[in-house]
Amino acid sequence: MLILDNILTDRGSKYAVSGAPCASEDQAKALLKDLKRKKKFAKATHNTWGLLTADGPLKSDDGEAGAGNVILRMLEREGLRDHLIVVTRWYGGKHLGGDRFRHVQTAVRAYLDALSGG
Repeated sequence: MLILDNILTDRGSKYAVSGAPCASEDQAKALLKDLKRKKKFAKATHNTWGLLTADGPLKSDDGEAGAGNVILRMLEREGLRDHLIVVTRWYGGKHLGGDRFRHVQTAVRAYLDALSGG
C-alpha cells in the first residue's frame, strides 16, 4: 500500500492519503484493516475511501459526509478502476466547512500524481 503522510494541514486538521490495487469490497476492507494496524491511522478521525470496480462504485464517508463521493468522482475522471484510495483526516479541533472537500481533492490529486510518477 502506497501511503503519503502529512499531505496538508489546515486549522489543526492533518491529512494523509493511501491506496493500493483492489478489486472488491472485501479486499478494500482487508486493506483498510491493514492500514489501521498502524496505530496512527487507527486513531484517525476519518478514513474515507472510494473504489471503482466492475460491480460498480464503492465508498465510505466514515463520518466525513460527502468525502467518498469526491474520491469516486476523481477516480472516474482519471479512469482509475480497481484501485482503492483512502483519505485520512485527523481532526484538529476547528470545523473546516467546505474546505474539507478541497483538501480531499488535494490529497487524492497528490496520490494520483505519485502513482503516475508525476
